[in-house]
Amino acid sequence: MNNGFVRVAAAIPDLRVADCAFNVSCIADLVRRGEEEKAQVICFPELSVTGYTCADLFFQQQLLSDAEKALNELQMLTFSTTSVIIVGMPVRVQNQLFNTAVVLQGGHILGVVPKTHLPNNNEFYEKRWFSPSTATGVQRITLSGEDVPFGTDLLFSDGKFSFGIELCEDLWVPIPPSSQHALHGADIIFNLSATNELIGKHQYLRQLIEQQSARCNAGYVYSSAGAGESTTDVVYAGNGIIVENGKIIASSERFSFEPQLIVSDVDIERLQADRMRNTNYTNEKSDKTYRTIKLEDAHFTQFELKRTFDKHPFVPPLTNRDASCEEIFSIQVGGLAKRWKHTKAETVVVGISGGLDSTLALLVCVKTADKLGIDRKHIFGITMPGFGTTDRTYTNALNLMKSLGITMLEISIKDACIQHFKDINHDPDTHDVTYENTQARERTQILMDIANKHNGLVIGTGDLSESALGWATYNGDHMSMYAVNSGVPKTLVRYLVDWAAHKLESQSEEILRDILDTPVSPELLPADESGNIAQKTEDIVGPYELHDFFLYYMVRFGFSPSKIMFLAQNAFGDIYADDVIEKWLKIFIRRFFAQQFKRSCIPDGPKVGSINLSPRGDWRMPSDAVAFLVN
Repeated sequence: MNNGFVRVAAAIPDLRVADCAFNVSCIADLVRRGEEEKAQVICFPELSVTGYTCADLFFQQQLLSDAEKALNELQMLTFSTTSVIIVGMPVRVQNQLFNTAVVLQGGHILGVVPKTHLPNNNEFYEKRWFSPSTATGVQRITLSGEDVPFGTDLLFSDGKFSFGIELCEDLWVPIPPSSQHALHGADIIFNLSATNELIGKHQYLRQLIEQQSARCNAGYVYSSAGAGESTTDVVYAGNGIIVENGKIIASSERFSFEPQLIVSDVDIERLQADRMRNTNYTNEKSDKTYRTIKLEDAHFTQFELKRTFDKHPFVPPLTNRDASCEEIFSIQVGGLAKRWKHTKAETVVVGISGGLDSTLALLVCVKTADKLGIDRKHIFGITMPGFGTTDRTYTNALNLMKSLGITMLEISIKDACIQHFKDINHDPDTHDVTYENTQARERTQILMDIANKHNGLVIGTGDLSESALGWATYNGDHMSMYAVNSGVPKTLVRYLVDWAAHKLESQSEEILRDILDTPVSPELLPADESGNIAQKTEDIVGPYELHDFFLYYMVRFGFSPSKIMFLAQNAFGDIYADDVIEKWLKIFIRRFFAQQFKRSCIPDGPKVGSINLSPRGDWRMPSDAVAFLVN
């Protein structure tokens, strides 16, 4: 494997019904292409050696003999290849005929898997010709002169990953054989199929494959019969679909008359990480004993991935972004609404800086008040200008609060901070961490005391990315009474505010647009000579898009730094040089480990996605653990 990835292929060859020699020559062509593409396993359609639509020709001895002869030819043609090949063909066993998948590698037959569920309704008549796998207890057969394992209890493994096989209708039953294959260790399921096309059927098929892949935490490679099959009564379009844990990562062109080889890379480590975390995964594992067939190692270990990775894994895809943003926002509103009602607080109090995080928190407060039927004047928005506050953020904070119709307060922290510097004998011209954190803690004190004064709740504005990096002042902006953004990473905050700008608050859209265009900053250091923000967060800790990427793959899947680096190079190679990615990855890991003590005592807040860093929820980590090394 290459960094945990296995390359697989779904092949749809040219085909002539009942012309086994021609079919095998076309299969061999695609095998050679697959070998050039460094595919470790290549799956062909159901009965691809003979053709699925042979009908009563399956009873002809000549066809069955031709199929075995063609299989022998395929063995010779592929003797020098290391790719594993799965082809479909009828196999005779003790006067019975089985619809099977034959697995070959390096010219040898590794095993034969018979179909279990034979469709026999509407346009399907398989029971007319074939017996189900349950019709025999034979465990080994002689095929093409070799004594080979036979049965549905076969798993194929090279020691790094394993795969199992089911055929077509096996997927469509309530409990597919692949469910037990996965529970017994199959990381990938290969399905040899001959599914005909009907209106609406294709979409249903895709959903079926996606759901089974997700349910099994498995890769799923589906290869279905194409245009060469007979169209006497039905039409076959040629479906090659590769899925990873419920997500289609590659698919073929339907109704093509050209041979197709659909190649992609399945992340085995990702699948195994999900299985390991789910302690219920093996609850329904049967007592069935599986036989494991050893595969030879591929002759290659490195290959450039055929797939790309989203730079922003926390951000919903464009196809359903509006619906996803609305759902996330509803989770935040639902969490705050429950807390507001339960505490019987008269108000909520939120600090408004004119930045992204406080803007999102305020929008959540406003929509929560609307949902509960509470006057927006019960929301106290407090802007607290300090030494680094710029005119731009100050103006945006005031205009935003005014446009939303909440109670506005302005309390400068400058005099209080100067007095505090005197109290602790700190030179205000020394712009160090004491200078910065004094301001953050003073703001939190104001928020807490105003909340006490007006029977309110202080609503936290900090986000998930800041929590991961420890980019918060301990017992300053680190603290609140309910943290509505705690499950939202910085890259997603931006999309939520952008969505809100044109979906929620039209009267505030222009202000929200300017907030979106403002550089991310805590504004704790004085502005530059032009009055612009001098302290830009991403110049200090690094790009949030990189940190969110690192966070997702480290916490969600437990990937090693080297694997994360590999994925980041794939996703961001067109933006950042390798040494830049490595630099920020090292900083992310160092800060993530060093700042756990802040996360160990963070306030309550709603989880909205697959990751949260609450010690009461997803993440439990010792504060003094040694940071991983980036090799």
